[in-house]
Amino acid sequence: MSLLDQVVGAVTSKLGAQGNAQSGLMEAVLGLINNNAGGLSGLVQAFSNKGLADVAASWVSTGKNLPINPEQIQSVLGNSRIQEIAQQLGLSSEAASSQLSQMLPMVVDKLTPDGQIPSNDLLAQGMNLLKGKLFR
Repeated sequence: MSLLDQVVGAVTSKLGAQGNAQSGLMEAVLGLINNNAGGLSGLVQAFSNKGLADVAASWVSTGKNLPINPEQIQSVLGNSRIQEIAQQLGLSSEAASSQLSQMLPMVVDKLTPDGQIPSNDLLAQGMNLLKGKLFR
């Protein structure tokens, strides 16, 4: 089973019966990674810059993921970014932050199974394949 199959399997099993309703959230998470300066490593660095280095590092590592709360997500991503995502999803800012706090660690974890952030080319290929498998 390839890395991408593992990521898709893990994400879709977590989404369960709500998979269709959550596909917009998954797209938002992928957008956060793709549209962030520096990609995945830049996003992880943004969490580190806000004092959450241990949390972000746990998502990348092969160990247990540390949780993050919606307020921490909002402090890293900023109110305008959260409001933009909330509007796209038809949610309140609080609900969007809450859902991002659940999905973002899982996606980062699955994109870094070896405990390292993959090179940009490999990550970009994986993200494109992931989008194709989830959003048919």
